[in-house]
Amino acid sequence: MDKKTKVLIADDSAFMRKVLKDILQNIGFTDFIEAENGNDALAKYKSEKPGLVLLDVIMPEKDGLQVLKEIGTQTKVMIISAVGQGSMIEEAKLYGAVDYIVKPFDKEAVEAKIKNL
Repeated sequence: MDKKTKVLIADDSAFMRKVLKDILQNIGFTDFIEAENGNDALAKYKSEKPGLVLLDVIMPEKDGLQVLKEIGTQTKVMIISAVGQGSMIEEAKLYGAVDYIVKPFDKEAVEAKIKNL
């Protein structure tokens, strides 16, 4: 994946957004948009057209799966969530997610998955 790709990080936790941003900066990404809820994520996705979306499932206003349903396969979406139930992972992939990472995650694992996109 091109390091100039714009990345949308959507998570209701400011701490988690910072952790993910730090991981991405560590591997060379520089262009970020952040969203703290599902409605904000969808609005920023539509206005900014990021090439990669890191999306939490449990968020206020609209959950990550609802956001994913609207985005579909228009861009690469990676779900990063504490909810790691098999059925939810399958549902996310059905709606177009390219990968699913369960929190708490290993920094190196996230880096490797993003590099493989």
